[in-house]
Amino acid sequence: MSAHAHSEDAHSEDGHSNDGHDFAHPMSVQTLLLVFFALTFLTIVTVAQSNFDFGAFEVAVVMLIATIKAILVMAFFMHLIADKPFNAIIFIGSFVFVGLFVSFTLGDSMMTSGSFEPEIDLVAPAVAEQMEVRVDGAP
Repeated sequence: MSAHAHSEDAHSEDGHSNDGHDFAHPMSVQTLLLVFFALTFLTIVTVAQSNFDFGAFEVAVVMLIATIKAILVMAFFMHLIADKPFNAIIFIGSFVFVGLFVSFTLGDSMMTSGSFEPEIDLVAPAVAEQMEVRVDGAP
């Protein structure tokens, strides 16, 4: 016989088994449906909040809703809730750093400009003067 002969216990040495379970972290359908409905509800809240004016806190509210949705996806659909704590620490750390970068950027942009919208009224008269040409081409 060959040295590479496979027996039924060939995978027992590497920790894999062929017992019919292909998924490492099974979750109940009820849990997955609850997360789905929570994500759907938060999406509706995101759309509904666009009808309200939160002023300077608008970005913070939207980011809070998005963060909650991202945590739900990571915890349940990416199975971080049943994974090693190191992986969760890496993901949480990355969110903290992204949050810091976004807050520094928004803080700096709020200091340098009052609004992100261009001031069209100042540009429009100059453009309008150039456009004042009669039909026959004479000024």
